[in-house]
Amino acid sequence: MTDDGTSPRGDAAPAGRLPGPSTPETPGRYADLRAAVLGTGLIGGSVLLRLHTAGLDVTGWDPDPATRGHARARGLAAPETLDEAVRGRDVVFLCGPLPSLPETLLRVAAVTPPDCVLTDVGSTKAELAGFAARHRLLDRFVPGHPMAGAESAGLTAASPTLLDSAAWVLCPAPGPGTLAFRWLAALVVDVFGARVVPMDAADHDAAAALASHVPHLLAGALAGAVSRTPLRDAVLALAAGSFSDGTRVAGTPARRTASMLLGNRERVLAELAGVTGYLTDLAEALRAGDGDALTALHAEAGAVRAALRGRAYGVETRDFPADGGHADEVAWLREVGAAGGHLSDCAVRPGTVAYTAHRPVRPDTA
Repeated sequence: MTDDGTSPRGDAAPAGRLPGPSTPETPGRYADLRAAVLGTGLIGGSVLLRLHTAGLDVTGWDPDPATRGHARARGLAAPETLDEAVRGRDVVFLCGPLPSLPETLLRVAAVTPPDCVLTDVGSTKAELAGFAARHRLLDRFVPGHPMAGAESAGLTAASPTLLDSAAWVLCPAPGPGTLAFRWLAALVVDVFGARVVPMDAADHDAAAALASHVPHLLAGALAGAVSRTPLRDAVLALAAGSFSDGTRVAGTPARRTASMLLGNRERVLAELAGVTGYLTDLAEALRAGDGDALTALHAEAGAVRAALRGRAYGVETRDFPADGGHADEVAWLREVGAAGGHLSDCAVRPGTVAYTAHRPVRPDTA
């Protein structure tokens, strides 16, 4: 390792050895970075396209030969084998289906050097994080989940701008894994323009159950109810924004949705009980003809919707020792994410690491 934070062969340094603080000349920091993306569907394809557009050396591999061919037709490097795609890489993004991730993680870990940072984009985190811990891979595997998507799927639907400003969850671990987290957090902010949300894996799954997974159930229930009514076509003729917005994610691939829900089954069922309880309150107020109760319930819900669209954030900076066990650093990071905050910078300097965090400020506490 040289003094400027690069490896002897000149590559951008993996495993937390940042080459310096964030700068407007972001691509230059990673000019020698070698990345790989495994699974080039909507999210993986968008990761691949963004890295390619940024001018980085990136390979993309997909188990589908036709998808690899399409990638090559777009000027992307798409080797025939997974091993070839990841060999000599500094960072590997695992973007295949949720059920495939444990096996892929083990395979990639076996054929990449120990300082190669590994991450995933799966929509559930606790199970895979536990698997990585049991296999002693949390020193370089950082569980991740960019919160973005679209109705369409596949590389043809991917976009290099899909992840702009997206909340991108990364799960820090104390010890050597903190170094990998730091490096990856800076990469996600600098190259993808995303907001890094540092979270404990279990907290992510609980929050994602309501933020993403239960909405898929509700969208499926609404669209499914329409499919069974004899007035199906009349409903679709009258459907406007509320129906379209409420059923958008029902158009995502059914198998992918099923894998996501099963991967977080207990948390989804727990949070679904809360949603069912609220629906029961609404139904009882409607049945009783209680306009005041209906108004109050919808006002409560409307306040959350308003908070989603108009959140104010306060800025906080924190420094931590660059070396050591990093327990205090990881605890603070997880607390930022649990509070609804995100990171906009992570800079490693001699002896210290500096974070810039943004936490939501409620009007009653401002």
